[in-house]
Amino acid sequence: MSQLQIPTEIPVHDDNRDLMNALLMIAQRAGEIIMEIYNRPSGIEVEEKDDSSPVTEADKAAEAFILGALNTVTPDIPVVSEEAASAGETPEIDNGLFWLVDPVDGTKEFINKNGEFTVNIGLIENGIPVAGVVHAPAKGLTWVSADICVFFEEGYEPVVAQVRSIPAEGATVVASRRHGDNDDLNAFLKTRKIHEQIGAGSSLKICLIAAGRADLYPRFGPTMEWDTAAAHAVLLAAGGHLSDADGDPLTYGKFNFRNPYFVAEGEHLDAGFDLSDEDLSTEET
Repeated sequence: MSQLQIPTEIPVHDDNRDLMNALLMIAQRAGEIIMEIYNRPSGIEVEEKDDSSPVTEADKAAEAFILGALNTVTPDIPVVSEEAASAGETPEIDNGLFWLVDPVDGTKEFINKNGEFTVNIGLIENGIPVAGVVHAPAKGLTWVSADICVFFEEGYEPVVAQVRSIPAEGATVVASRRHGDNDDLNAFLKTRKIHEQIGAGSSLKICLIAAGRADLYPRFGPTMEWDTAAAHAVLLAAGGHLSDADGDPLTYGKFNFRNPYFVAEGEHLDAGFDLSDEDLSTEET
């Protein structure tokens, strides 16, 4: 893949073009590091973290590169990254501006070699995602955003990404490949006109809405902030929404960086949704 860069004819604000190009460079290089390990004939070595979730050499190598690159590009902005945070290394974020990084979102997809894993880098300002990049190196798909969202698909010219209005035949729902249906999800879908349901891994679920290829992603299961921040930034810049159960925008910098249940959508149709009686603040990944 040639070096990803925002074409000069795409009307990105001058203050954001350098940032978006830097994010593209960092994510693409991280993707190359990941793919070198992904394509090894000897296979992928998997370790288990304290929470029993898997981690691979790719997670660690990509994170090390991303942390070094962000420290060079934005040395004054702290970075909260999944593997470092899992090891208890979390910087102070009192100034309201920080990065959220998931070096390999969808580690299980990476291990199973279905290609549906992503590099996620999101910039948070006062709780809101204001810029981000999501790069799926095995799929040749990349979204980068600040004031607008630009979508790169290998073999095609980059375009400004925009969500779509829900088609007359109903919404396309995107769901996790690894989290089965539950009562909350089924109850929620009964409130909408649904045309079809498709599966995807990692933050691709949110980004497919930003690309106008899906309409709705209800997530009634545990996630962490680094899972969603970059894709949330992409979705917002493409005109979409990501809301909690009260219909309020999902915010970042929460205690323990845990997310509540949420719904990502292109066209925002209602103010919220009902859930079963659960304490969402104690959900575990």
